[in-house]
Amino acid sequence: MAGLSFVNICKTYKNGQAVVKDFNLDIKDQEFLVLVGPSGCGKSTTLRMAAGLEEISSGELWIDGQLMNMTSPQSRDLSMVFQSYALYPHMTVYQNMAFSLKVHKIPKEETDRRVRRAAEILHISHLLERKPYELSGGQKQRVAIGSVIVRQPKAYLMDEPLSNLDASLRTQMRVELAKIHKKLGTTVIYVTHDQVEAMTLGTRIVVMDRGVIQQAAAPNDIYENPVNKFVAGFIGSPSMNFIIVQVVQENNRIYLEFGKNKLFINERSAKRLAEGSYMGKHVWLGIRPEDFHEKGPKEQELLLEIEMKEVLGAEILFHGHLGNTGVCVRLKPDIKAEAGESLSVYPDINRIKLFDMDSEQNILYI
Repeated sequence: MAGLSFVNICKTYKNGQAVVKDFNLDIKDQEFLVLVGPSGCGKSTTLRMAAGLEEISSGELWIDGQLMNMTSPQSRDLSMVFQSYALYPHMTVYQNMAFSLKVHKIPKEETDRRVRRAAEILHISHLLERKPYELSGGQKQRVAIGSVIVRQPKAYLMDEPLSNLDASLRTQMRVELAKIHKKLGTTVIYVTHDQVEAMTLGTRIVVMDRGVIQQAAAPNDIYENPVNKFVAGFIGSPSMNFIIVQVVQENNRIYLEFGKNKLFINERSAKRLAEGSYMGKHVWLGIRPEDFHEKGPKEQELLLEIEMKEVLGAEILFHGHLGNTGVCVRLKPDIKAEAGESLSVYPDINRIKLFDMDSEQNILYI
């Protein structure tokens, strides 16, 4: 397996468009690293530069302590799984999986051992004599992954490999990929725009926006301690609610005011606001839908004007307004309230986030 290092990596096209800017990252051996971000953020380009499929404009790519900028893709000993299945339609599953080994002149006995072991790991041993047209989408994706596993490369590069699958298959394949990573002890760099995939698969997540790393941390750290408003809004489903509030100090107490609402905050938040000279200024208040409750202190009560509700079995999502701001609130399924009604909700003040209006940095970042 391998460790990879990106040092000041940049990618600029001939038209002057910079798609990856000053990318610095060390990827540890056996790490499952996920690059996540909106379409066009540069995550797939970064992966392709690692694979050698895109030329690096500037910076250095190191694999196992060796500079790889000028090394051909086939000499980097990395395997890539693409969004498309890329299977040969005239070959059986076995032949598809064995093809790269045949090209590299691996002995037949070793090829057979690797193919059958990968098939067993992926639960496709019973499909080895079938052709791709006889397979489901999920089975085709397993074969495509199996074709990469048999090569036993230094690292696996995966570019949105589950995006063509339906929701249930995606969930199933996420579980399988996590098992494969644990079983093989591989280094994986995985690209997705799906933050649920990122949170469930990654040992570390790199959130990108407009070619720049916004934050690189463990999934729970990204979720609980986002470095800025972009990361806070991108990670989480439904996404975090953002409300413009004014910081007010009254009788030695600090609260957040928006419209007719007042939200009293804890000592830690008040201290950070005071230290940052935010008194009288506006900031962004961030509250995740699940951090609202149906009961709480009277001084924390907010009135939600319900516009729509989604009944999801184990929970209900209420969509509506707090003052003039649209929000989503996630509550238990026994809450009796309908569209057009008002509902008292109570935010957990120990879980709120606060962001600077200009820089959008997390004022409470640890």
